[in-house]
Amino acid sequence: MSTRPRSLAWDAATAIEALAAADTALWVWTPSHDTLRFTGATHGLGLGPLAPECTSAALIALALPQDRGLADALLKPQAEGTEIAHRIRMRGGEIGVWRGVWLEDGLRAAGVVAPEMKFAGGEADALTGLLDRRAFLARVAETLTRPGEYEMVAADVDRLKRLNEALGHERADLVLSALGSRLSAAFPAHAIPARVGEDEFAIFLPKGQGADRMRQALEQPLRVAGFDIYPTVSIGAAPCEGGSDAPDPAEILRRVELAVESAKRGGRGGAAAYGRALESDSLSRLALEADLRNAFVRAEIEPFYQPIVNLNTGAVAGFEALARWRHPRRGLVPPDEFLGLTQEMGLMNDLGLLMMRQAARQLAEWIARHPTAGRLFCSVNLSVGEIERPNLVEDVAEIIKETALPRGALKLEVTEGDIMRDTASAAEVLTRLKTAGASLALDDFGTGFSSLSYLARLPFDTLKIDRYFVLTMDKDEGSAKIVKSVVNLGRDLSLEVVAEGVENAHLAKLLLDAQCHYGQGFGYAPALPATEAEVYLNESLADGAAPIKQRSA
Repeated sequence: MSTRPRSLAWDAATAIEALAAADTALWVWTPSHDTLRFTGATHGLGLGPLAPECTSAALIALALPQDRGLADALLKPQAEGTEIAHRIRMRGGEIGVWRGVWLEDGLRAAGVVAPEMKFAGGEADALTGLLDRRAFLARVAETLTRPGEYEMVAADVDRLKRLNEALGHERADLVLSALGSRLSAAFPAHAIPARVGEDEFAIFLPKGQGADRMRQALEQPLRVAGFDIYPTVSIGAAPCEGGSDAPDPAEILRRVELAVESAKRGGRGGAAAYGRALESDSLSRLALEADLRNAFVRAEIEPFYQPIVNLNTGAVAGFEALARWRHPRRGLVPPDEFLGLTQEMGLMNDLGLLMMRQAARQLAEWIARHPTAGRLFCSVNLSVGEIERPNLVEDVAEIIKETALPRGALKLEVTEGDIMRDTASAAEVLTRLKTAGASLALDDFGTGFSSLSYLARLPFDTLKIDRYFVLTMDKDEGSAKIVKSVVNLGRDLSLEVVAEGVENAHLAKLLLDAQCHYGQGFGYAPALPATEAEVYLNESLADGAAPIKQRSA
């Protein structure tokens, strides 16, 4: 005998009331009797004329023309256990989500139907309101049950990390939200837009001009927090066919994302279509990732040293340490092929520590062997976000103590983006680094969003002028004025100024006339292995000045 309280017992009337309150209906489909029966709320879905039961022909007739193929797929008998998930719109009703399962060896099916919004909460991306990755793939799977030619297009927002650094995450999220709205508005109702990654949008639609329309929608300028933003996107696309032999949606998205990666390698705003060649490229990338991880263990990554020359005396004043990878089979791997990959793999902090330690040891040896060289220094770049790394200050202090370097000989270069992200925190870390014995340089000054008031309060020793302004200062009056302004600013703040991009003696003369302290560039030398850098140092000491090319190559 049941002891359950009578108040908790369910009866048919209670169930129907609950379904009605939830705007949900139950359905049971029996193909052998050609009968579809409903219980619950049907009117809001446009199913009122069909309740309480109808034939398959009646359901198909009431569906909107473009959704009749889905209605037919819903009714087609399947094996027991096959799940059902379709979105079908009826005349006079909103989109209904039909979910259920085939039962009893496929003799009948049963499930629920509810307004799409009832299911949307777990499927929508919270930031943009678009479908999330999982829901997008489910919708694509439904669409691919219908024969036809389709395409999937994905767009990766270029330099989103730069936006996060410059504007902060909350303002960068406003950019993504606006892009999501534009994407949704740019395509007709039958297209399926989604946000499938942090900085990646996708659309699935009948084959046509998806890539062009996506670019037009996402690359319109917008204004956020007082900044004019000009987004660019890297686009990949892959075609596919619907029907019984349709590919898996996740596989299509994988192909599209391979195409996006190929587009990104060509620079900002690129585009690429999927092809079999991308598969071999992807396998090569996987092999490169494995080799790169091993490179740290095998000591294949080492600093190369580019001379920094005192423009007034012509003497080598120091070097900048730049990472190079000696691959055992491929030889010297260009930095642009492995630095981005290092960042993606989360190895930049490891690289930064390796570079600081090796560069400091090498500098200590040079100072000991070449006392006549004066106060040599070596600059090492801190990677994006490394200033926030726990134990950074302790590691720097330990390296300086271990190598017995003079105070300021190890110079750490920091980008404007790192400073602007959290100025108060950055100021604290920079002050501690200075106390530990490092000197500090602000890299690529003039290319970011910096405020001069911050510069006056931060403990920098050096400003570095971006190479673009130096390379064009003899041709562009604006670049020349910027270079002179930075030099004057540095002198007013008692900061030394290093000009990158010195390609020839003429540029060096212009910089000297502007009273710039130091020059660095291919006009003097490229980044050299340690042994060759020491030869360069010896020759400059013997000749009394570093050699410089009279003309650019």
